[in-house]
Amino acid sequence: MTYVITQSCCNDAVCADVCPADCIHPLPSSPDYATAEQLYIDPSSCIDCDACFEACPVEAIHPDFDLPEPMVPYLAINADYFTSR
Repeated sequence: MTYVITQSCCNDAVCADVCPADCIHPLPSSPDYATAEQLYIDPSSCIDCDACFEACPVEAIHPDFDLPEPMVPYLAINADYFTSR
């Protein structure tokens, strides 16, 4: 399982701050943070710890098995962010 960040991401990076696996990017210290539409979770690095899910102030993070149907494309959107780097 992995967690997935969806379109309601507020880009405040509190989720990245609590992630012990450092799998949420871009970070506020990254050059592309200011122009990022949202943050992304690397599915190959996510350890399914729930920290980001619990910390998200706008409920933008969901377990991959519990994504609302309209949010399913965000599985690929999150993964693609890391394969395109």
